[in-house]
Amino acid sequence: MHLDDESVRILQAVGVAEEFTGISRAAAGLRLLDARLRPFAQFRRSASGEHGWPESNLFDQPALEELLRSRVSAEPLISLRDGVEVIDVEQRPDGLLVRLRTGPEETVTASAVLGCDGAHSTVRDVIGARMRDLGFTERWFVLDVAASEPLPTWGGVDQICDPARAGTFLPLPGERYRWEWRMHPGEDAADLAERIPELTARWTGTADVDVLRAAEYTFAARLADRWRDGRVLLLGDAAHLTPPFIGQGLGAGLRDAHNLAWKLAAALDDPPADGPLSEESLLASYQRERAPHAEAMIRGAVRVGRAMTGGPGAVAALRRPLVAGALRVPGVRARAARVLRTRFPAGDLVDRRRHRRDLVGTPCPQVRIGDERLDDVLGPGWALVTDGPVPEDLQARAERAGAKTVPVDELRGWLAAGRAGAALLRPDRIVAATDRSGGQQGVVQGVE
Repeated sequence: MHLDDESVRILQAVGVAEEFTGISRAAAGLRLLDARLRPFAQFRRSASGEHGWPESNLFDQPALEELLRSRVSAEPLISLRDGVEVIDVEQRPDGLLVRLRTGPEETVTASAVLGCDGAHSTVRDVIGARMRDLGFTERWFVLDVAASEPLPTWGGVDQICDPARAGTFLPLPGERYRWEWRMHPGEDAADLAERIPELTARWTGTADVDVLRAAEYTFAARLADRWRDGRVLLLGDAAHLTPPFIGQGLGAGLRDAHNLAWKLAAALDDPPADGPLSEESLLASYQRERAPHAEAMIRGAVRVGRAMTGGPGAVAALRRPLVAGALRVPGVRARAARVLRTRFPAGDLVDRRRHRRDLVGTPCPQVRIGDERLDDVLGPGWALVTDGPVPEDLQARAERAGAKTVPVDELRGWLAAGRAGAALLRPDRIVAATDRSGGQQGVVQGVE
């Protein structure tokens, strides 16, 4: 139900971002409410973030899935099969053998298998990975409704910080709304389904609501200890589970795919010889880059969830003025948001940082160049962005990577803040090197 601006930028890369704006609504941000629904703190979100899209977007997941299915159907290289269960994946010297159940069993061969098969992943079991519990499990009752008339809302998400019954309320497109309520021990979904009018009365008033879905979900915080065995890899919920308090579940899976796809394509398409960009280097970098960020995000969601919803009455009473006061301190909001900030560690695909503001390992912002967005100007693949002359060594690295060189005056301030005059961008728009990052001259050799 929520995607941030970086996630929408990934949808832009697959050609559905504009259509996504038609099925989503930009959210004003997040408010924290007390048990009487009085706001005591607020996080505002911008209508245009650093990635060129609204920082907070609310939508209905089936509508996004329909967009993606439509995009897939237009791609002749993709065959989508529904109603198929993967039973097993066997790695052989000549490739992978995937056993399927489609009624009768069948087998298909594959060069790689990406397990995006959820919390109860079969592929995770195949590679022998185990989920590490990060110390959070709660049961919540999720309610989706369609209302006969608009319900009162400020245009963003409300988190009800009531220790007696923590909850969440948010507006979705098309006069649809969602509530999420933390369940008490011994309760089940049937118990709360009978109490829907009572739970929602403070919002609905005299409006009629049509219940579209009422179900119990378990919010968990877990991380797989390994994400790969050879060419079998885990993505999304198969690799990590997060509570929804900072709205990053689906976005984390999209980040996984965006990080891995171009590396896998490079590994499978004329793999380079052993060296800094061997197949092993490319695929091993996936978990090395994504897992620390995913874990930081999960732990951040757990901290936020506990701060907003946990604790007995006395603790909650103390927490409210502390949180409200802290959010008025300069810099606290920025530090709270920093958990979502991408910064990959140094490795075969990212130079070492030479100073605190070094741009390497971070995403390039998506600026407007005339009427176009930066990524559309750069096109797919590697790119070198600059506001002036490029040193010979960085230019040579860019040429080895097949990078397109694009002067971008609109990035002058960003480059200057990072003490750089040019930045070499990977296909996922992460900065691999700058003219002042110093570094690993072979880092991009042979990757296209």
